[in-house]
Amino acid sequence: MPRSLEAAIAQAKTATAAALSAGVPRILVEICIPELKIMPVAQQFYPLLEEMGLQFKVYFPDAGAAALAKRDWGNPDFSIRGINEAKGRIEPDDDAFLIIEPSAVEVTEVEAFCNEAMGKSVVMLNPQLEDIAIVGIGYTARQLRERFVSTLESGYYLKPLDGATLLRCYPGPWQVWAETSDDDYELMAEFPSKPSGEAIAKLFEAEGNEANTPEGAPSKPRKPGFFGELQQFLRALSQ
Repeated sequence: MPRSLEAAIAQAKTATAAALSAGVPRILVEICIPELKIMPVAQQFYPLLEEMGLQFKVYFPDAGAAALAKRDWGNPDFSIRGINEAKGRIEPDDDAFLIIEPSAVEVTEVEAFCNEAMGKSVVMLNPQLEDIAIVGIGYTARQLRERFVSTLESGYYLKPLDGATLLRCYPGPWQVWAETSDDDYELMAEFPSKPSGEAIAKLFEAEGNEANTPEGAPSKPRKPGFFGELQQFLRALSQ
């Protein structure tokens, strides 16, 4: 378990490097912390592609965000554009592409781009491609999952839950870590694929039944750990 946001980003870079080296074509990197600002995360993340010696381009949901990143990052040598400017801009010597926080609004452009980039690597940082409020929950959403979303591989996933954290670092399994009373973590279970919310709830239910004393008091009380405190801090900043 990472103990800070910086550690999580470093861990995400390591997992992404492993996925890129293994030839995974479409990689998801998801640090699912509420109120997290993506620009500073992206600024710490993209140097991975430079360190690996890859020729790459960076895309944002719109041209405005791309221009802001270009300014804040000191006008770097690599291309930074809006995803709607991506069509037809793939060059033979391009190795990889980093798409920052694409949403369901851009899913058509992102899917088309991934199809055009066949044979090259596409990394998506904190994508939100399955927003039910936009895509819907019927036939169209199911088609999207079967046709496109199902082709994406999770390279890194970190999501704080209530008293636990769901973690995946490629090529390892999915893990559920529980926060303990002494502000530490313990590994509760591992899964070959992403566990459902119901599966995680059953984990806690079973663990709680085993941990209870005959009087019904839990032997290992939980309390908010680093990620719980971080969420509270980010919420306070946004108010």
